[in-house]
Amino acid sequence: MDTNQHELYEYARLRLKQKKHLYFHFVLFVLGSIFCVVANKFLGVMPETHWSLWAITIWAFIFVLHFIRVFITDSFMNKKWEREQIDKLIAKQERKIEQLQKDLDKQ
Repeated sequence: MDTNQHELYEYARLRLKQKKHLYFHFVLFVLGSIFCVVANKFLGVMPETHWSLWAITIWAFIFVLHFIRVFITDSFMNKKWEREQIDKLIAKQERKIEQLQKDLDKQ
């Protein structure tokens, strides 16, 4: 397997792992939310407050952040994007070095 294919395989494996963790997080969120509601409403754990709604809301916010990271941020800020950014920075540095060299040659 050549280097390029190996990189593609590793990226696919990483993405699969990220999605698997996200799906597990979702299942855990649903089951945990059900447990919180049952504990708060039916088992009488501090029934005078609505702590389960707060817990579910905070957990939902964390899940949304996880979702954004997996499906939005990491989908376009991948190895290819990193490589392009590095190439741009190297080209920019090379242009500056050339400009400095020209300035030195003039003097």
